[in-house]
Amino acid sequence: MFESEVQIRVRYAETDQMGYVYYGNYAAYYEVARTEVFRKLGIEYKEMEATGTMMPVLELKCKYFRPAKYDDMLTIKLLLKKKPSGSRILFEYEVYNEGGTKLNVGETTMVFVDMKTGRPTAVPELIHQKMDAYFSE
Repeated sequence: MFESEVQIRVRYAETDQMGYVYYGNYAAYYEVARTEVFRKLGIEYKEMEATGTMMPVLELKCKYFRPAKYDDMLTIKLLLKKKPSGSRILFEYEVYNEGGTKLNVGETTMVFVDMKTGRPTAVPELIHQKMDAYFSE
C-alpha cells in the first residue's frame, strides 16, 4: 500500500454562501493530491503526456461527513491500496481538518490512454518502476 499527504488551505473563493467549501472543489483537492504525490515519486504528468499517454478520470466518488470552512488547513491523504494494473489506477482520499476530524472521503479511477489512438493503454513502465515496491505480491 502507498500513502501520502498534502495540505491545502481553504481560500475564500472556494466557499459558498454558507461559508462551507463548495462540494465541487473536492475534486480539485483530489487532483492536487495526485499531482503532488506523482511529483514526490519523480513522476512528471507533463512528461507522461509529452510521451503520448494521458490519464483522464474514469470515475469519481465522493462522500461528505462534515463541511470544511474558509481558512481551514486541510490534510488530503491519498491512498493506493492496490497496485496499478491493466490500464487503470484507483486513488482513494481522506480529507481532514486541523483538528483531525475526517470531513470527506473519495476515490477516483483513472485510465491510461494513448493520446494518438484515444484507446486505453497499459500502465506506463515508469509508474511501475516508481510504485511497485510499495505493494507486496
